[in-house]
Amino acid sequence: MRKAIFLDRDGTINEEVNYLKHPGEIRIFPNTVKALHTFKSLGFLNIIITNQSGIARGFISENDLDKIHNEFRRLLIFDGKELIDFIYFSPYHPDGIIKKFACNNPDRKPGTGMIEKASEKFQLNLSESFLIGDSYTDIKCAANAGIKSILVKTGYGTRDEKICLEENLKPGYVADDLYDASEFVKKIVLKEINVI
Repeated sequence: MRKAIFLDRDGTINEEVNYLKHPGEIRIFPNTVKALHTFKSLGFLNIIITNQSGIARGFISENDLDKIHNEFRRLLIFDGKELIDFIYFSPYHPDGIIKKFACNNPDRKPGTGMIEKASEKFQLNLSESFLIGDSYTDIKCAANAGIKSILVKTGYGTRDEKICLEENLKPGYVADDLYDASEFVKKIVLKEINVI
């Protein structure tokens, strides 16, 4: 079976801009490509799982999101090879104005639908997989799926670390950024520290 790094998108891979609507708004955090390459070199699939309620809210179309994700694939390359294996997104939000997306679908984090779909598609061993994100919702999603979690302090991470503590939801590790998270995962895989 394979293993995966599930990655939140906004605030984890790139700067949070409050509903990214255009490829030109993408600002990748420093050392993100290096981090993603580290995960690949350790045998992980890099799978983005991202809530995109802007679709339900009518801020962005699915076609626009496809263009944005194509730009992510173009930007996240190492030595000519794409570093992202797959991108799942949840267009749902209960307060949406687009009727077919105006609901609380299990794909919407902290629901585990996107992880379940990836697990089935790629035959994943979730016990060897991680979810890395910058929000309470990401850490709750990991807990709901029974996988290890890493909270990054980029994006909403510093704020949501406090929320996690208030909700008695402890991430496996709190990292400064995605690169720091990749170094932590590398130590685990190489048995330099105890598995969380």
